[in-house]
Amino acid sequence: MPKKLIELRNVSKIYDGSAVVNNINLYINENEFITLLGPSGCGKTTTLRMIGGFEKPDSGEIILNGVVVNELPPYERPINTVFQRYALFPHLNVYDNIAFGLRNSKVPKEEIAERVESALKLVSLPNFASRKVANLSGGQQQRIAIARAIVNRPKILLLDEPLAALDLKLRQNMQYELKEMQRKLGITFIYVTHDQEEALTMSDTIVVMKDGLIQQIGTPTGIYNEPKNRFVARFIGESNILEGIYVRQNLVSFMGVEFDCVDIGFEDGEKVDVVIRPEDLDLIDPIGAKLVGVVSSSIFKGVHFELCVIVNEKEFVIHTYENKAVGQTVGLRVDSYEIHLMKVLNSEH
Repeated sequence: MPKKLIELRNVSKIYDGSAVVNNINLYINENEFITLLGPSGCGKTTTLRMIGGFEKPDSGEIILNGVVVNELPPYERPINTVFQRYALFPHLNVYDNIAFGLRNSKVPKEEIAERVESALKLVSLPNFASRKVANLSGGQQQRIAIARAIVNRPKILLLDEPLAALDLKLRQNMQYELKEMQRKLGITFIYVTHDQEEALTMSDTIVVMKDGLIQQIGTPTGIYNEPKNRFVARFIGESNILEGIYVRQNLVSFMGVEFDCVDIGFEDGEKVDVVIRPEDLDLIDPIGAKLVGVVSSSIFKGVHFELCVIVNEKEFVIHTYENKAVGQTVGLRVDSYEIHLMKVLNSEH
């Protein structure tokens, strides 16, 4: 059974009369890689800063190992932080940057050398101890910032968009390395990003936020396949979202046609939002197809083609390995288990 390490109970943070974080409840387990995901201004960084002690909540409790830590300053918490700007000391070399916190904590010199060497190996820069920070690339500086954080052996590592400044290929490589690092270290990573791919790639758990509120908490596959509302469905990957009617169990109607479905928990005749991911729509012969439309655009994405198909004035996005010409008439098919139904929230229409 996972051990609960951090808990946020009814936590709010107010700036200029507005709730940046609005009465959220969240718990984080030991050795978990959890990502706070959402657009700019959703409250994810403020939440991270309150966990780290850089901001105090205006109401609610932040509990660490069963103890309320609202008043505890950052340096007294078993937490280290890696910021988007790496905040390395330019006048110190790599070794001295990493060793800085250990020296302040009066760790013996031999142990410092051992721990710095180990941290450098972990971030795949074993021979960089004597290098000047100014001579390192952005990716290398980012690794040194992580090494400086983990060398102190914190129980919790906070990472505030640490890969945002890196180019795409390096960012993707670092995603895998960070996940592997977290697994080896066995410590809790709390990660902030607005990048959906980053969250899906690395996380054990994703917390989707919008306007200071938590929209959904779940595993990457759970959130992708079973979004709770239109915001989550649109923010995590691409979606075709349609208005529908839950006819009865195992039957839903949308676009004027009835389809088999497997989702339950709705009343007969209830309005629903229907979510179909682009990769779950199949192209078939238009003869006999329930949905028939015309290809309005085709873009090659490297692995697949992204087609836009207009069906009765509604645009469908389809990801497919076969290309179709613009203007071509096609049929669309979707399997029952690929149709996801959501409750309709009035605020989303």
